Amino acid sequence: MLIAQISDPHIRPRGRLYQGVVDSNAQLAAAVRQLNALSPAPDLVLLSGDVVDEGRADEYAMAREILGGLHAPLVALPGNHDDRDAFRAAFAADGFLPAEGPLHLVVEDKGPVRVVGLDVTVPGAHHGMVDDAAASWLDATLAASPHRPTLVMLHHPPFESGIPYIDIYRCLGADRLAAVIARHPQVERITCGHIHRHMQMRFAGTLLVTAPSTTTAIALRPEPGAEPASFLEPPALLLHHWRPGTGLITHLLPVGIFPGPWPFA
Repeated sequence: MLIAQISDPHIRPRGRLYQGVVDSNAQLAAAVRQLNALSPAPDLVLLSGDVVDEGRADEYAMAREILGGLHAPLVALPGNHDDRDAFRAAFAADGFLPAEGPLHLVVEDKGPVRVVGLDVTVPGAHHGMVDDAAASWLDATLAASPHRPTLVMLHHPPFESGIPYIDIYRCLGADRLAAVIARHPQVERITCGHIHRHMQMRFAGTLLVTAPSTTTAIALRPEPGAEPASFLEPPALLLHHWRPGTGLITHLLPVGIFPGPWPFA
């Protein structure tokens, strides 16, 4: 099973640039083209939040237009830049979101890997939170299928990266989340967005990874008092490849057209 993950496209209304600098709409469209060209094709595409930049209806309309070009099925979670109600309305017809409350999701039918999405956004705030209700939902959802390999998706990563200006907006309640994950060894991966960089670490007995943004990279400045900054680094996405006997391997795939292929390896 091949699961692709894109994150943090920060879509703007038609003709508008992200932060007045980057054509985030064109960047997402390039990622869609690359996903459609993959062989084998992904069984599922995950979008781990910050679909749009300001939670506006015209931004969601633009996002749906671009994402409508995907050949593979898509599921998405909101991020801190999304508006929960507008997000729910934008993706309601796809059938993967609940009609009310937090936008948790479960994907059971795309292959051997079960995907569980946990909405940790806090409406009106930029940090995330795993509260008691979210932890209870996750615990019950994981307990319902204890023998299937599972990928858990959040927007905010539940750790301090060392980059001070993004860590203040991390997911709080990490101990609560870790206690749940540790009870369910079928969780092969936790994957997040938000941080606009690829990182990996051990977490609660499994592996946690973050996806880069398709738009900009938050500057890697792991020092106290560092000034916030971003760069237009090459955009990228993640591919989570599951095989029997091997488990889940996560690959980083740059988005773009590069020299090659040449006949050597």
